[in-house]
Amino acid sequence: MQKAIPCVLMRGGTSRGPYFRAEWLPQDVSKRDRVLLSAMGSPHELQVDGLGGGNSLTSKVAIVSRSTRPGCDVDYLFAQVAVDTELVDTRPNCGNMLSGVGPFAIDQGLVQAADGETRVRIYNVNTRSTIDAIVQTPGGRTEYEGDVRIDGVSGTGAPIRLNFLDAWGSVTGNMFPTGHLQDVIDGVSVTCIDAAMPMMIVRAASLGVSGRETPAQLDANAELLERLESLRREAGLRMGLGDVADSVIPKPVLVSEGEDGNTVTSRYFTPHKCHRSHAVTGAIGVATAFVTPGTVAFDLGATSRSPGMHRIGVAHPAGRIDVDVELREGTSSLEVRGASLIRTARKIMEGQLYVPAHLF
Repeated sequence: MQKAIPCVLMRGGTSRGPYFRAEWLPQDVSKRDRVLLSAMGSPHELQVDGLGGGNSLTSKVAIVSRSTRPGCDVDYLFAQVAVDTELVDTRPNCGNMLSGVGPFAIDQGLVQAADGETRVRIYNVNTRSTIDAIVQTPGGRTEYEGDVRIDGVSGTGAPIRLNFLDAWGSVTGNMFPTGHLQDVIDGVSVTCIDAAMPMMIVRAASLGVSGRETPAQLDANAELLERLESLRREAGLRMGLGDVADSVIPKPVLVSEGEDGNTVTSRYFTPHKCHRSHAVTGAIGVATAFVTPGTVAFDLGATSRSPGMHRIGVAHPAGRIDVDVELREGTSSLEVRGASLIRTARKIMEGQLYVPAHLF
């Protein structure tokens, strides 16, 4: 027997996956994860028996519920479903899938839309952080069509601005969880940072690459991948995340110089393959490191900035993401106090998803 459950398939930013209301899924975590594995068709390299696309960017799930937290509209739990193993990881956030949460919440009646645009305050359960999504709602209805283009997606869509309000240190408790702006691991200088996503940032040149290689070239470099994983596991221990062998965080990132003093080139790993474009949360973290004196990324760009908003370009294999970073005076230097960016999303399909009934 099969059981039908409601499901909305959406593209969020440069990712894609099913969106569920929490009540549509089993409340028991182990049962929920088995349902998600079945829904995506994992474990199978093609995910031929489910909704997944055989890639980590298309094997993601958003689970949304009405929030009971003061000031928040909805709770958003992100799940990364492994493609070829039986693993569901809810430790990280996904800013691309986050792009679709506001529209989904409005369409589902969880948030009342205003005429013009609607602010949806989202609490990310994974990282215990809060994000405002500004969604276009002319006539009180979600508008998906528009003229905004984001690199890594064909076509255009309506803009969705994501304002990250308190994403610094939300997972580990500190933006620099090791207590240092740089750490040396196995002779390599790295920056361990928790800014929207726990990450380990390394200068590409430190590992003998330019940082401008294609994802395919980097994925084919077995020696590089092995070195990155070794560094990542030690970084995870130093960041207080424990043994991260079976977790996708911290994410390893290679950085190199951009085209000007306000641009940094990034190659973001997920963590065992190079992202074909870039994670939104990763772009927030890279931009934060880029403007913070003392990190491995800082000297790749301009060395003098004033308080206020600064647009930082994060160049990636499919183009770039522009992040608006707010700097304010801190105790000893300028500190990041806010960050926002523009994404788009699209509802692809809404209906019933069928999974084996015994999973419930």
